[in-house]
Amino acid sequence: MRTREIRARHDRDSITVYQAYAPEIGGPAAEHGTFVPPFSRHRMTWIKPSFLWLMARSDWARKSGQQTILAVRISREGWEEALSLAVPTDPDHRVFRSSDEWRRRFAQAVVHVQWDPERSLHGRKLEARSIQIGLSRHIIDRYVDDWILSIEDQTPLAHKIHKLLKAGKTPQARALLPKERPFPLPSLLATHLGAT
Repeated sequence: MRTREIRARHDRDSITVYQAYAPEIGGPAAEHGTFVPPFSRHRMTWIKPSFLWLMARSDWARKSGQQTILAVRISREGWEEALSLAVPTDPDHRVFRSSDEWRRRFAQAVVHVQWDPERSLHGRKLEARSIQIGLSRHIIDRYVDDWILSIEDQTPLAHKIHKLLKAGKTPQARALLPKERPFPLPSLLATHLGAT
């Protein structure tokens, strides 16, 4: 695994990203196949293709406000559009000529990109980085109305894997993980995102 590499469940037409919400938001989203009120279209929402990163973040769907794990399948075109609009949350010298250039671009960005330490099955931080994409209120409508193909409640899976881990059944837990593999990026887009 390279240091910055997008790994995800994907096929020719789509990619799956994960989000964690309180049941009153996550439940209706899974039921309707897209986000409906009380989901807010007026604040930034973060999408992550790494299941294990979200498990570490949500403590296996046990943190308040993160008890529902959603697998959101979005169009590949939508995902690549989001990536093309993204500006990193830090002034990566491989992407920007100066901090001033980064500040200007970041102030106008409708999509943010952040590379956080990937997590192991047991929640340990890894050397590899996992991408997460922040969609601002200026592009949320595109995400909800145009990009989302389906939403599936993965909370039972999260609980099942966590139960196996607590029982010391690591191989059985690992076997249930979503199968993520490298997502190919055009070289210009990889450079734009600071992927290596």
